[in-house]
Amino acid sequence: MKKRPSILTIAGFDPSNGAGLTADIKTFEALKCYGLSVCTANTIQNDIEFKACHWTEIILILNQMEILFNRFEINYVKIGIVENWEILSIIINRLQELNPEIKIVLDPVLKSSSDFSFHSNNSEKLDDILSKIYLLTPNYNEIQQLYPEKDIEETIAYISSKTNLFLKGGHRTDKIGRDVLYITNKKQFTLNPKSFNCSEKHGSGCVLSSAITSYLALGFPLLKACKEGKRYTEKFLNSNKSMLGFHSKK
Repeated sequence: MKKRPSILTIAGFDPSNGAGLTADIKTFEALKCYGLSVCTANTIQNDIEFKACHWTEIILILNQMEILFNRFEINYVKIGIVENWEILSIIINRLQELNPEIKIVLDPVLKSSSDFSFHSNNSEKLDDILSKIYLLTPNYNEIQQLYPEKDIEETIAYISSKTNLFLKGGHRTDKIGRDVLYITNKKQFTLNPKSFNCSEKHGSGCVLSSAITSYLALGFPLLKACKEGKRYTEKFLNSNKSMLGFHSKK
């Protein structure tokens, strides 16, 4: 029996299980990876409404991370909502201490789909964070909030000079669903949707970043992992007409 790679998600808990760490775990499992999780926040939400976010103390986050690394071989980590850039910086620095070769996929959740803001910006901390992660996966709304003093083209160029950038196209005003991968060697690749009648889903951004992380952990190169992750997410979006999707690789 082939051993499944272990992936750690560091993210919030969503009681509806459409987004956050439970959505990540479902994705990992469907793609034949083993999911480990550390909870950064306990949220009060369902698939259409977000009421509140109660943050986990950093010492608990670090202790949970450490006991997992003591037991499991973890080479890939997906990070979702975190209280602020300072806390995120502490988490990333500790991950690199636990495994200097760790590859981190950061999905920078700044607002919920119901417009709940998670944290404000700190460009200096963000610069340091970008230099330590493997891939950043914002959507069009999020990328414009990361460096508000820059226009979107300047922001793309700046971020992709520091790390790989997968810009999700679900919130584009034109060519909706068209994603673009910017690699730090200046190359870029456009990923067009194969399905144009997708049904909106709560947590689709979490699923996409987790699917990409899964394919990376399975040994796929970055571009192929992004393509396969996008296809998996399209199947998730088309799984039913409700706001909560079903997970299956088939």
